[in-house]
Amino acid sequence: MTQTRQRPQVAQRGIFAGVVVVALLLLFGVPWATLVLPWPAPGVVAGTVVFAVAAAGFPFLMFLGHARGRDWAARIGDTLLGVVWVLFAWSLLGLVARLAQVPSRTVAVAVLAVSAVLVAWGVREAMRVPRVRRTEVTLPRLGPGLDGTTVVVLADTHFGPINRTRWSERTAAAVNALAPDIVCHAGDIADGTVTRRLSQAAPLGTITARFARGYVTGNHEYFGEAQEWLDHMASLGWEALHNRHVVVERGGDRLVLAGIDDATAKSSGLDGHGAQLEAALAGAPAEAPVLLVAHQPRQVTQTAGKVDLQVSGHTHGGQIWPFHYLVHVDQPSVQGLSQHGTTQLYTSRGAGFWGPPMRVFAPSEITLLTLRSPRQ
Repeated sequence: MTQTRQRPQVAQRGIFAGVVVVALLLLFGVPWATLVLPWPAPGVVAGTVVFAVAAAGFPFLMFLGHARGRDWAARIGDTLLGVVWVLFAWSLLGLVARLAQVPSRTVAVAVLAVSAVLVAWGVREAMRVPRVRRTEVTLPRLGPGLDGTTVVVLADTHFGPINRTRWSERTAAAVNALAPDIVCHAGDIADGTVTRRLSQAAPLGTITARFARGYVTGNHEYFGEAQEWLDHMASLGWEALHNRHVVVERGGDRLVLAGIDDATAKSSGLDGHGAQLEAALAGAPAEAPVLLVAHQPRQVTQTAGKVDLQVSGHTHGGQIWPFHYLVHVDQPSVQGLSQHGTTQLYTSRGAGFWGPPMRVFAPSEITLLTLRSPRQ
C-alpha cells in the first residue's frame, strides 16, 4: 500500500522537475539565442558562459533565498529573475522582428538596450512611494450619511529581503496625508516572520483612520506565520478581520467592514483558518452595505451577490509586463474596478513588489476609494 502511494508522488515530482527544467531552458535559452548567437565565436563563447552560470545558479539562489530564508540569496536570485524575464519577453519580440528580416545583430543590440532601460526604470518604479489612484464607487445601498466616505486600500506591501523601512515610513505618511475614514490592508504584508520584518512593518502602526483600520491575511502570510501577523497587526491597533466584521456608522447610516482569510488559508492546515464569509457577516445589520476585504480577486466567485464591494490585491497588476496575461488566467481581474453580478470588485495593483525589485508597465498604487450613495 505504501509503495502504491509513493509511485504517484514520485511521478508528480518528476513531472514538476521536468516542467522546471523546460521553463529554465526557455527563460534563459531564448535570450541566449537572441543576444549571443549573432556574434563571432569569442562573443558566443563568453555569452554562453554567462548564461550557463546564471541558469545553473538561479535555482540554488531561489532555494536558499525563499526556502532557507537567506536574504542575500533572495536579493540576487530575485533580481536575476526580473532581468531574465525582461530579456525573455523582449527577445520573443526580437524573434518576430527577425522574421520580418531585421538583421540579427540589430535585433540583439535593440533587445539589450530596451531591456537595460526597462530594468533600470522598473527598479525605480518599484522603489518609489506608490502614487495615489483615486476612484469613486457608487454603492446602491449606501445611506446618505456615509456619502463621501473615503477608503484607502493598501495591498501587497511584501516587506522582505530588501530592507524598505524608509519606504514604509514614507508610504504610511502618504496614507495619513489623505486623512481617510477607513484604511484596509488587503494582505501579503510581508515575506518572512514578524520578528524578521518587524522594523519594516512598524510604520503601519502610525497609520490613522477616522473610523477603522482593517487587515486580512494574504497567501504569503501562510508561507510563514499568519496568526502571528494577525496578532501583530492587532497590537498595532488594526482590526484583524479574521472572518469577522466591524460596523462603521455616520449620520444615522451604517456600513459593514468585513474581512475573510485568503483562499489558501484552509489548505495551510492552521487551526481556525480558512475563508468563511458566513462567519464574517454573522450578526451584521442586514440593511447595511458590505465592504469586504479579501486578498485574491478570484474570491469574488464565493462573495458575488453577498457583498456590495470587495477590495482585493494579489495581482500586482502583473508587476512586470507582459506577466499580466498569465495572471488573468488565474484571476478574474488584474486591476481596477469591475462588476460581478450585484457585487463590485476593486483590484489594487499593490503598493510593493514580490521577487524582482521591479515594476514595468504596472505601477504601484495607494488606492483612495470614495464611496457614493445613489443620487436622488
